[in-house]
Amino acid sequence: MKSVKKTEKTIKLFSFFAGAGFLDLGFEKTGFTIDFMNEISEPFKDAYCFAREKMNIQAPRYGYFTCDIKNFLERSKYQVNLEHYLSRALSDGAITGFIGGPPCPDFSIAGKNLGKEGVNGILALSYVDLICVMKPDFFLFENVKGLYQTIEHRKYFDELKQKLKNAGYCTSERLTNALEFGVPQDRDRILLFGILKDKINSTKYDSGDELVDFLWNKYASFQLDTVKNQKWPECNDFGQISKFTLPDEYKKLTIQYWFDQNDVEDHPNANFFFQPRSGLSKFQSIQEGDVSKKSYKRLHRWKYSPTAAYGNNEVHLHPYKERRLSVAEALAIQSLPKEFQLPPEMSLSDMFKTIGNGVPYLMANGVAETIKNYVQENIR
Repeated sequence: MKSVKKTEKTIKLFSFFAGAGFLDLGFEKTGFTIDFMNEISEPFKDAYCFAREKMNIQAPRYGYFTCDIKNFLERSKYQVNLEHYLSRALSDGAITGFIGGPPCPDFSIAGKNLGKEGVNGILALSYVDLICVMKPDFFLFENVKGLYQTIEHRKYFDELKQKLKNAGYCTSERLTNALEFGVPQDRDRILLFGILKDKINSTKYDSGDELVDFLWNKYASFQLDTVKNQKWPECNDFGQISKFTLPDEYKKLTIQYWFDQNDVEDHPNANFFFQPRSGLSKFQSIQEGDVSKKSYKRLHRWKYSPTAAYGNNEVHLHPYKERRLSVAEALAIQSLPKEFQLPPEMSLSDMFKTIGNGVPYLMANGVAETIKNYVQENIR
């Protein structure tokens, strides 16, 4: 008997804490539709719009909302509008999902470590509360590894997860590294996925409402242990000609591969970088590949980057030029398509902040593929 192919449903996303839209772009390129975008920072929202115009990507159906996420939890026009948009998506027969990564300095090991009491820590609860109230079919929650690995913050993470389960969601989480998806960056993030329990078969979750078959690394390109155990180059003096032979598959994880891939020298954001306030002597004294200190890390052209964090006085230097990284180079390290660019009128501080806050594009894309397949196959 000839099998009948299951018709795919449209999946409509509601994006929160969208920044310049790296996470959204990963989902969009996988076939998701962004119906709604929320970002409190006006410059980041403008960057989101600018990049998509340049890439000819359709604007969200319901536009852009530059407000605090807590406004959607209060009886206000914001909440009424969001409820209406969700209702319209459901009446269209679409599957609905929330995606977002609340700002994370309060959980970051390198940040102020204020945890759930901090201003940003409270936003994580607001996002979870919004999911519990609005009940999208599924959600994705992204944050720094400190929320998952630090003992005190982990308690808060478990409380948030239990709140979601009490609201009717089954969940799965994973500490995921960007290297696994082909991003030239050693960046760990905790990812939490949830789907409404009454939308899936009971064989898909256990007695603790944990999903039993959600394959986080289904679309991963590399095994993390294999990557870390690869023979990578040692440090060499700045300005020295650096030659290093790597297997072809690992070249795709190197800084130089992505600089070439994105043609960073001719990128519209090529000449956007911070100029030193004093002489270049410090820039010249740091070896290529020396990333041992918190600041003034010099990347190695034939290796991947440490986490692309450009705040808290962290300075990342070009492998073989006497300067800091350019915006074009930082975008490449986040594995964004070469067509992606930030508006020239945006301040340098905002450019590097939104880049450092963003979810690496290829990681977002791989996770989006997994979520898309799982949702299409399992939601009844």
